Amino acid sequence: MTKKIIESINERYSDLAETSCCLSCGGAITHGNASKGEVCVDLGSGRGLEVIKLAEQVGQKGFAYGVDISDGMLKKAKNTAKKMDIQNVEFIKSELENILIESNSVDLVISNCTINHAKNKTAVWSEIYRILKPQGRFVVSDIFSSEKVPSEYATDPDAVAECWAGSVTKDVYLNTLKFVGFQNINIIEESQPYEKGKISVSSFTIAGVKKTCCSK
Repeated sequence: MTKKIIESINERYSDLAETSCCLSCGGAITHGNASKGEVCVDLGSGRGLEVIKLAEQVGQKGFAYGVDISDGMLKKAKNTAKKMDIQNVEFIKSELENILIESNSVDLVISNCTINHAKNKTAVWSEIYRILKPQGRFVVSDIFSSEKVPSEYATDPDAVAECWAGSVTKDVYLNTLKFVGFQNINIIEESQPYEKGKISVSSFTIAGVKKTCCSK
């Protein structure tokens, strides 16, 4: 992400950290089916509520990481986990293009309406692929555009921070997943298009699996 976009996201979501506003474009955790003992990551973890849910689902032998770049959201998430005495969680400030988590260490990655913010989405998905174990899986809810986002919006930090102007088309999105190496790519649900700026966008929830070292 560019510095201006990071600053805009940090400001927007830090301001929203203490509100009851719904920030998500989907329910990836519902389809993640986290199991006992698994290691899970929520990218764009916000207030941390879904990270805490993951921690409860995987139990004390499992672990849940929340990754975000908003100082306000991270502070809120850490305070909530501390108040609830949730021990098997950690919240990390990190850009998605360089996730500060060990390679081949994660069973499940979820994310809700976050990856569209990233300028280099191939780098983000490469990082997701890197941190997942072989046969690890992702379930991501995100936004795609009906056509290429006009540059007047795509270069506007505020429009990108609003979760739509950084989107790419569905074909570009799916081709990126295949290019990185994911298999068994499945669109779980998809919304009807709705207007944003001069284009229309849709939200969808998509899943996939990291191949084993010997699979083709």
